[in-house]
Amino acid sequence: MVSPTPERAICSLLDTDLYKLTMQAAVLDHYPLTAVSYRFRNRTPEKKLTAEAVAWIQAQINLLGSLTFTLEELSYLRTTVHQLPERYIAYLETFHLNPSEQVIITFDPATSDFKLRIQGLWVETILYEIPVLALVSEAYFKFVDTDWDYTGQELRAEQKALQLLEFGCAFSEFGTRRRRSFHAQELVMRGLVGGEVKYQSRPDARVSAGLRGTSNVHFARVFGVPPVGTVAHEWMMGIAAVSQDYPSANGLAMQKWRETIGDENVGVALTDTFGTDAFLRSFTPRLAGIYAGVRQDSGDPLKFLEKIAGYYDAIGVDKSKKVIVFSDSLDVEACKKYKTATDKAGMLCSFGVGTFFTNDFYCLTPPHKKSTPLNIVIKLSSADGHPAVKLSDNLGKNTGDSATVARVKRDLGYVERTWTGGDEDKRWDEAISDNSELST
Repeated sequence: MVSPTPERAICSLLDTDLYKLTMQAAVLDHYPLTAVSYRFRNRTPEKKLTAEAVAWIQAQINLLGSLTFTLEELSYLRTTVHQLPERYIAYLETFHLNPSEQVIITFDPATSDFKLRIQGLWVETILYEIPVLALVSEAYFKFVDTDWDYTGQELRAEQKALQLLEFGCAFSEFGTRRRRSFHAQELVMRGLVGGEVKYQSRPDARVSAGLRGTSNVHFARVFGVPPVGTVAHEWMMGIAAVSQDYPSANGLAMQKWRETIGDENVGVALTDTFGTDAFLRSFTPRLAGIYAGVRQDSGDPLKFLEKIAGYYDAIGVDKSKKVIVFSDSLDVEACKKYKTATDKAGMLCSFGVGTFFTNDFYCLTPPHKKSTPLNIVIKLSSADGHPAVKLSDNLGKNTGDSATVARVKRDLGYVERTWTGGDEDKRWDEAISDNSELST
């Protein structure tokens, strides 16, 4: 089933999101012996893999086991990613993945049912999520949906960047996990950097607008832009599962995070792991002063903005100096809409744009419809033998063991909410994500 010498699709352990490294550093400090498991989920189940695609995925995952951090990469982390403690970078000097023992793939050719599990120590398995998702996405568009090509991708990315910049937006590229391929992300980064250079050369360029970086550490290094990102839901999910104290999980997560990263590097807080209402109960005025702002990743962005602005006002924190990073289902028009609203609310904003950058393609065959991306995730499913769950601010994004979800909802007084724009089954429909001026 496995090709003997497949060409590598992932060539560096830095080809991942920064927050996987920062979280790994925190896990090393606080949970070095905690065992975890992860599960893959395809939220677009009509998009099925083939046996050939699965064989390629398996071969590529096997190749991850031979990757190590090079001396040049470690030097880059030491000199550029200052929030990473030296003790963690020393740990990376001998780090490697062990996919033959840590990743389990099953595939039923009769039904095309594809399942993937990851298990092992948290500190060792935390780096699988991003490259594995990228590989699954690439496999689908390499073997199943092949009615597309790379023509115009760099120019499209440049045009998107210019539209965002001209509207005054600050943004970053967040698209590794659902990219069409490594090459697609490379083209996008060239286009985004090109758009940034063109914009910043203009006499009317605004300081507040700009390409702030990329979450992908490899591409940050290659293109000379900042690697950006702080923490993912996984951190809070794991701590809550281990502690079994969901009301205190957000506060405990912020405490341990600050101990590893330092207050000067905490960045923005992720609010929606168990619902933003629960998070705000732990987000004391002191913590709100320390954190640069918050990240919005589920639910209605405008209602979230209203809630956060009101909270800062209520606790006496100057909201005009605080940022909201929007990172859910973004395209150019959504960014413009949320920027206008955030300006009106008297706050700062930035945008983490993912799939709209790295997997925005059209079919070659007339009528050239959208070649829609996979909507795939890998979520922590257990830690220290306990189920791990996520509630978010949108009912459709809740994940985990149903009994545990029900118990946590009761413990936290969680209020179920839905948002039409967050419908996972229709997330990348053409009507939602298309920008006609960029579709040619």
